[in-house]
Amino acid sequence: MTKSAVPRRHLPSSPFKAPVEQPIRQFSVGDRVTHDEHGLGRVVGIEEGIAVLVDFGSVQKRVLSPYTKMNAL
Repeated sequence: MTKSAVPRRHLPSSPFKAPVEQPIRQFSVGDRVTHDEHGLGRVVGIEEGIAVLVDFGSVQKRVLSPYTKMNAL
């Protein structure tokens, strides 16, 4: 079985709590960040709501939103 790309909707009559939606992270040019796979880097470009361009020293990567593997320092 495969997992559906569409999240399940929460029914008001459900005895379980609704899943908490994580706030979308915001980054600015110059922010220092850490990435689970690429390590430490600095934000060098922003595509508003789509992606950020991060310089990790030896390579620049375009990290797509919602930035689950990236945190600001």
